[in-house]
Amino acid sequence: MNRPAPRLPPWIAHALSAQRGPVPWSAVVRGALAAGPLLLAGVLAGRTSLGVVAALGAMLAGVNDRPGSRRASVGRLGLPALAGAAGLLAGSYAGRHTGAVTLTLLLTLLGLLGGAVSAAGPVASAVGTQLLVTSALGAGMMLPEPGWESALLYLAGAGWLLGLRLLLPTPSSAARGARLGYRFDGERAAVAGVYEAVAALLDAAGTPGATARRAALTAALDQAQDALAGPRLRRHAGSAAERRLHAQYAAALPLAEAATALAWAERPVPARAGEGPRRLAVAVRAGAPTGPLPAPARTVPALRALDDALLRAAEAFDSGEGGRLHTRRRGARALLRIVLGAGGREYGFRVAASFGASAALAQALHRTGWYGPHPHWYWLPATAVFLVKPDLGPLVSRVLSRAAGTVLGALVFAGVAAVVPRPGGLIAVVALCGALIPVAARHFAALTAVITALVLALLMVGGEPGASWNRIGETLLACALVLIAGHLPVPGERAGGVRARLTVAADAAYTYLAHVLDEPGERARRWTLRRDAYRTLAEAQAAIGRAAAELPALARHTEGTAEVAATLERLVDTTTACAVHLDDTGSLDLRHRERLEQLFTELAARRRRAGLGTADGGRTPEGLSGAISRAGRKETGVTQIR
Repeated sequence: MNRPAPRLPPWIAHALSAQRGPVPWSAVVRGALAAGPLLLAGVLAGRTSLGVVAALGAMLAGVNDRPGSRRASVGRLGLPALAGAAGLLAGSYAGRHTGAVTLTLLLTLLGLLGGAVSAAGPVASAVGTQLLVTSALGAGMMLPEPGWESALLYLAGAGWLLGLRLLLPTPSSAARGARLGYRFDGERAAVAGVYEAVAALLDAAGTPGATARRAALTAALDQAQDALAGPRLRRHAGSAAERRLHAQYAAALPLAEAATALAWAERPVPARAGEGPRRLAVAVRAGAPTGPLPAPARTVPALRALDDALLRAAEAFDSGEGGRLHTRRRGARALLRIVLGAGGREYGFRVAASFGASAALAQALHRTGWYGPHPHWYWLPATAVFLVKPDLGPLVSRVLSRAAGTVLGALVFAGVAAVVPRPGGLIAVVALCGALIPVAARHFAALTAVITALVLALLMVGGEPGASWNRIGETLLACALVLIAGHLPVPGERAGGVRARLTVAADAAYTYLAHVLDEPGERARRWTLRRDAYRTLAEAQAAIGRAAAELPALARHTEGTAEVAATLERLVDTTTACAVHLDDTGSLDLRHRERLEQLFTELAARRRRAGLGTADGGRTPEGLSGAISRAGRKETGVTQIR
């Protein structure tokens, strides 16, 4: 009898796992053309230190260079770069004009600010990271140029990479030729991905894989929404091509709704049901007409909704009129509530503790002569910033990956630096590492190794001696500090970030259900609320997954939250099925009503076991029970379902 292989603890399994996917060749090319050429320009101009700063700006911008639309990349790369320039400016002047105690206090306060801001989302997290990393660099590197000049060159380096992102065509757009151009290739790929995800969900209906396919559909919709909703100079889409993409995205929403309802029914659908969305995906990618769509199957309400959505999509593809993105934008007040809420306070405290303690220890070691005559102390707090970021994975996984990556990167660089000519060989190392960053980003250890080699090459070109062994020691110290800070008790409730995201997801789910029951015919707002419910739920599930992979001492604070999120997911799926059924019949049948009541009972029990109270704001299950009963009694004018 074969015994099952022993399962690794989650915190080890996460450290050994890596993302997969095709090589992002466009990002590889941009990385090769970013930091290396900027460093070369600085060396040739006789301003090596400025070349180093510009290359640092390009390198940190390259870490944030992810697939997506060009418009979305403006905020994803530009906002962190602005924060990085501000941090470099503040750190430069603080390092020159304050003592060790005052400087440590200032960096600790910056850590509190940067950590709290990071709770607002992925871009905000990158903003906080660059603010803190560059403030440590500015205070510790002691560049010969004034702080304002270094900040401008840092911003210019990040702007160079952003310019490459906006201007260089991708291989996919080049393959399609000039007819479609390359401005909206990211948007086209994202919208086509939605139709492909709809088809995959229809294929999986009635099978155990339907839940995973529905989650993939949510991710595709989130990506398309972000790709189309980037910053713009005017309020509405300004070109016919962009308006057509907006229309194609809007046409996918009712298809996604119908596909979710069919998957909820847990019955297989005709094989040809997925063929229509697949043909629409091909039409989006090629910028071509939809062509003939498969014959409809209208035997149940969800199939009728799917057929109607296909017909409306075909009309939208032909007309090319713009459609709404159905995005709920968070205003300044909402962002401030997140920053000052439980998640922002907890994260801000941990970042401030880690960043401040590492800066204090680095100052003490530096002033006692442990570093020798060269001021290398900035490596310790800069390392702590990356280690304390929860969106990079569980704490122990980050620590193990950072330690392994630093050792590997330092050893490889020491061997390469011993044989390559200077400075030409080191500049080539910078260019090569810049090209490797998009590929290495699939695993934190690999990314750490590449960045370690790149930074050591930059510092050696800038005139600092090789200090690979010192970097390894400083990294291990930072790992120990962050492990201690990560397990310290914090003011308020533990796992506040996870609980706050789960509360937001619950409020969004209840608000969506309340709208479906109270205003079933109002579809535009329904689709907006549906998108908000699934997006917030996906964010909560991602945070719960990371927390579950922590050491048991931390993971126990989020026990039961995964079950609450799973129940909320079924509630949102059921709400979508109710919306489609109400559109078709005007009332809820017994199966929908019983499923909702069952989910409410299950949700209340799981919230109690997880130590969660009722959702704050929005609607609660108790207040929705009456609306469910009324929805079951509505007459359609043809029949009444009791």
